[in-house]
Amino acid sequence: MNRSKIIIPFFSLLTAALLALSISVIADPAIDSAIEPVIDSAIDSAIEEIIVTSDFRDSALLKTPASVTVISSAAIAQRQARHLEQVLNLAPNVNFSSGASRGRFIQIRGIGERSQFIEPLNPSVGTLVDGIDFTGIAGAATTMDIAQIEILRGPQGTLYGANALAGLINLRSNQPSEQLQGNMHVSVGDYDTRTVSAAVGGPVSESLGYRVAVQQHNSDGYIENDFLKRDDTNSIDELSLRTILDWQASDDLDLKLTLFHVDADNGYDGFSLDNTRHTLSDTPGQDRHKATAVAVESSWQGAENFKVIGLVSFADNDLEYGYDEDWAFPDICTGEPCEGWEYNSADNYARERDNASVDIKLVSTPEARILNDSSDWVVGVYWRDQDEQLLRQYTYAAADFTSDFETTNKALYTQLDTQLSDSLTLISGLRLENREATYRDSDLVAHSVDENLWGGRLALQYQITANQMVYGLVSRGYKAGGVNSDSSLAAEDREFDTELMWNFETGIKGRWLDDRLQTQVAAFYQKRDDIQIKQSLVQSRDDSNAPDFTDYFGNAASGANYGVEVEFNWLATESLAWFGSLGLLSADYDIPLSIDLDSRQQAHAPDYQFALGGSYQVNDSLSVSIDVEGKDKFYLSSSHNEQSQSYELINARINYALAGWELSLWGRNLTNKDVIVRGFGGFGNDPRKFYATEAYYQFGEPRMFGVSGQYDF
Repeated sequence: MNRSKIIIPFFSLLTAALLALSISVIADPAIDSAIEPVIDSAIDSAIEEIIVTSDFRDSALLKTPASVTVISSAAIAQRQARHLEQVLNLAPNVNFSSGASRGRFIQIRGIGERSQFIEPLNPSVGTLVDGIDFTGIAGAATTMDIAQIEILRGPQGTLYGANALAGLINLRSNQPSEQLQGNMHVSVGDYDTRTVSAAVGGPVSESLGYRVAVQQHNSDGYIENDFLKRDDTNSIDELSLRTILDWQASDDLDLKLTLFHVDADNGYDGFSLDNTRHTLSDTPGQDRHKATAVAVESSWQGAENFKVIGLVSFADNDLEYGYDEDWAFPDICTGEPCEGWEYNSADNYARERDNASVDIKLVSTPEARILNDSSDWVVGVYWRDQDEQLLRQYTYAAADFTSDFETTNKALYTQLDTQLSDSLTLISGLRLENREATYRDSDLVAHSVDENLWGGRLALQYQITANQMVYGLVSRGYKAGGVNSDSSLAAEDREFDTELMWNFETGIKGRWLDDRLQTQVAAFYQKRDDIQIKQSLVQSRDDSNAPDFTDYFGNAASGANYGVEVEFNWLATESLAWFGSLGLLSADYDIPLSIDLDSRQQAHAPDYQFALGGSYQVNDSLSVSIDVEGKDKFYLSSSHNEQSQSYELINARINYALAGWELSLWGRNLTNKDVIVRGFGGFGNDPRKFYATEAYYQFGEPRMFGVSGQYDF
């Protein structure tokens, strides 16, 4: 079925609906407050205001002229989520790819990477944890003591630059409080899953506050290795620590110090020759990430016309990712017709990545408005330096492979928020960025680039009433070009160009029914030029029957990503609340590359994605929550035609709270659906089938049950 025949009429209906809704709400003003787009376990008469902190100025969610999802700590608790990947499906048009112990490669509106091996990577989705840059390595994004997760869809060319072509994900933790408060949490579940965490914060003195949090999360994983007779070869072992000190150094100066440490020592044994959860690997792999990071945030308000906000961060990351490439043991064909066909190899990637950034901006005060006292302004400078060193150890390589990839980004940005009238605001932003990159490796591949890039946004926001607004947005994003590291590639395939994207978006946000109903609706069209597409060449080695892979990036001429995003949160009664989200997406290539991609849906871009749930407060202590999430099937790669399956997952929780104590019984994926989180096609890896070409899949979490207890003080 032609998707355009569905999407285009839908846009027409949406436009008519927006117009009708706008007219209807003019006569229905309500109290001016923003509300969360996710359900809270505490039912009240109105939904609380939520503040988006990712932009240059903190703003109410429903007064932010862009498509943004905010996932609250209550939603994280309802899912009993320990990692970002476990709540991403709550946001429309957000997907992820695993191929590791965690889904650390994220796609927004169909745009984003799906894996990384030896090639240097320029990410499409930015990831920040308390302002610390973990872009491209979201395995560190645990949910320990997280207050909210903000997902900004669309290019963030003004806000973040080269590494946010598709969008930005910002995790913000709970901050120091004026009074002593904290919690202790214990959880156990299937597959020997267990979590212990604690957090405490409060004042040290009138000018100094603190917050300390720790979490240890373990699980045997849901893979059984039949050869080794083990059930923990795909295990999870994640320790997270965070300390925040907030010092009011003077009346004008506030300093905040954040120390963050993650030590993930996870196993990786995800693929089976039989496409089951039973593997035969003799040397299971690992997926390790040890990160130590520090950030200092300052806010100085000593000047009359502006305040100075600065953020300096540094992160030291040690990553190791490896796997048993043959997914079997050496003697799998002994005494069988395939004897002599088998191969045995392992592949391991150890990366050391240092990342430092400095961001300083001047934010105007009301007294410093310009253009006839109508425009607030922001001016800032940004510097980022990243050095990534790789050691690859591979059974079939004559020698170890090493590479060094260093990038330096320098940017100047500005934004004006101009009040054209009492109801109409124009937001204009521009970012000028210089990127220098050098790459060299042990195969004598060398590459350097020095390029100037620019991005920005122009948004027009109309406040229909105190609590409903419509907006239109045009923004431009960019993703820097790069080099393919494999020296066997042809000369014309060694480098790829910068990708550019124009984003056109319109939407409506509002509250109705005395602040008991909140909705967000956005429609977007994104025009992409020189799309960066990851391809794979699969050949047979000369010295064995094993497949040989060459991954590289190339450019398709253009493509288009367009669709609709809907979110709502409704307090139907004082005891019953509902939430939901829907993403519709069409993401096509216009020009074929190495395979016939013309008019084919882009990889990891399902046509639809949804979440729907409710919570019922039985009495003052007992509540019951249930939700369902689902996605359409989607292509797993741009280099083959294998697809995932469409699915719907049901999750539930029963919660009992009394005097600061909470006891929860919870379940995820209650119908035990097999969900594909990574897949390959176009090659064979099973010697028992003489390496006949077939598809292979890695499956996500099966049915899980657990019980949790928490004490808040």
